[in-house]
Amino acid sequence: MLILSIESSCDETSAAVTRGREVLSNIISTQIDEHRIYGGVVPEIASRRHCENISAVVKEAVDEAKISFSDIDAVAVTAYPGLIGALLTGVNFAKGLSLSLNKPLIAVHHLRSHIAANYLTHKDLKPPFLCLVVSGGNTVICSVKDYTDFKIIGQTLDDAAGECFDKAARAMGLDYPGGVNLDKIATVPDEKTYPLPTPKTSGGEYDFSFSGLKTAVVNLIHNQSQKGQTVDVPVLCATLRKKVCDILIDKTFKAAKDTGHTKIVLAGGVSANSELRSRMQKQCEKNGFEFYTPELKFCGDNAAMVGAQAIYEYENGNIADISLNATATMPIDIGVIK
Repeated sequence: MLILSIESSCDETSAAVTRGREVLSNIISTQIDEHRIYGGVVPEIASRRHCENISAVVKEAVDEAKISFSDIDAVAVTAYPGLIGALLTGVNFAKGLSLSLNKPLIAVHHLRSHIAANYLTHKDLKPPFLCLVVSGGNTVICSVKDYTDFKIIGQTLDDAAGECFDKAARAMGLDYPGGVNLDKIATVPDEKTYPLPTPKTSGGEYDFSFSGLKTAVVNLIHNQSQKGQTVDVPVLCATLRKKVCDILIDKTFKAAKDTGHTKIVLAGGVSANSELRSRMQKQCEKNGFEFYTPELKFCGDNAAMVGAQAIYEYENGNIADISLNATATMPIDIGVIK
């Protein structure tokens, strides 16, 4: 089954053609350079660029796959969650394409797609498993019971881990995307020089909170400046990275042991973080668990991962119609609005 997928939830306009877990094309037009001057994504600009780029990106994906539009069996699109204006561009384009081709329309949840990115790298990976999904806007631990059956085990109560990285990096004077640049320059952590708190949560024991940690870094930089002292940015980056990884790993493995999962999956944009990948791998080896994470090229937002999840939504009967609308927020365990 050939699926043409579209992804436009934030600042990447992407289109892909997939056949099951096989990627025939995966085109990504990024806006990083334009948003860098603002220190982060400007939603209005992102939406405009999606409008300008989407037609060419989709055509390039079809051409690279060496197929024609008439060969496509279904059209899939990220419908939620994300920046509403950006999502609407992709959803409306997909609806028009589905209608004109008379092909099924599949609405896909963005976080489900990030998890499905693992299917592109690990062809034999099957549920059930426990997944830590970490991105700029989301941090979730979920039990993946089946390809379209998810249960939230824990989630952030405020800022996501990626948001903490990005905003702390910006306070340190690093360019956007902050989390990526923070990871690149981080050296050796020094928790005595830069003591950072471990935020507590009043919700479930597997829930996260990163707002206070982000604020602690901002306050530390401000206090050092008032004293006329210079912050060792690479060391502070490493110290923050270690603290965030400590929190993510501790809660994920506690959840795994308490729920009986021995297969651990890492997904989302922050799954590209070098320390998180390495330490998750080592922790799984220590516990005798299986560990899976996507290739780096599938960690960020891309349409191939949308197609990887879309096939299972289609098989489960999750077909949308012309009334489909984008939604800025949507829990992963709901995932589909028909």
